[in-house]
Amino acid sequence: MEIVSNRRMKNLGRLGLFVGLWMMSMMANAQCAMCRTQVVNNVSHGETSLAAGLNFGIAYLFVTPYLMVGVLAFLWFRYSRVNERKESLASRLRRQVP
Repeated sequence: MEIVSNRRMKNLGRLGLFVGLWMMSMMANAQCAMCRTQVVNNVSHGETSLAAGLNFGIAYLFVTPYLMVGVLAFLWFRYSRVNERKESLASRLRRQVP
C-alpha cells in the first residue's frame, strides 16, 4: 500500500476547494429566474434600487470565476518557473561533480 505524500494531499485539497467553489457558483446561478421575476415586479412599481444591486451581483458572479482562473494560472506559471530554475541549477551542479 502506497503512502500518499503531503504534496499529493495538498493538491487533492486544492482540487476539492475548487470543485466546492464551482458547485456554489452553480447553485447561485440557479436562482436567476426568481431574481428576474422580482426585479421586473419592482421596476414596474418604480423601485430601481433592487435592479441596480442585482446588476452589481450579476457582474460580481460573472467576474469571480475568471479572476479565480487567472490567479490559479499565475500561481501555476510562477511555481513552474521556480521548479525550472531549481532543476536547471541541480543539473548544472550534477555536471560539475566528478
